[in-house]
Amino acid sequence: MVNGHVKVKAEWTPYYENLLELRDRLLLQMSGLAKESAEEMSSYSLHMADSGTDNFDRDFALSLLSSDQDAIYEIEEALKRIERNTYGVCELTGKPIPRVRLDAIPWTRFTVEAQAQLEKDGALRQRRLGVLGSVDSAGGVEVEEDDDAEEKPNKDKD
Repeated sequence: MVNGHVKVKAEWTPYYENLLELRDRLLLQMSGLAKESAEEMSSYSLHMADSGTDNFDRDFALSLLSSDQDAIYEIEEALKRIERNTYGVCELTGKPIPRVRLDAIPWTRFTVEAQAQLEKDGALRQRRLGVLGSVDSAGGVEVEEDDDAEEKPNKDKD
């Protein structure tokens, strides 16, 4: 079947259309969240509780944006697998992924058993908080160079 300009096997057409719809809904939701988190706080208050609530709401919206971006990435990858005719095959074992699993999680890349094994082995990305100060690490290279510069004179003195 030709879906727009992309050829999709008939058996995967419902999944393809479902994934496109999910992607569009997430993109729309992300657009709203991005606007919400970028809005200037119109009712600026000097009260600390109000300010804290506003900051929490903004942080929460940004967190949702991040989760949505992850979901869109997985959906895009599933769409590519459908287009490449590799959809529905476990990336770890090469076994077919049961339709029941694809119905529940249409972007899944693994069978339940493979997913459980990857999670057990810690191979799948786990959501964790960054290391304290990691947000400021964009200039990390400069910091490392400064540390090296301080160490060199000490080595020369020895």
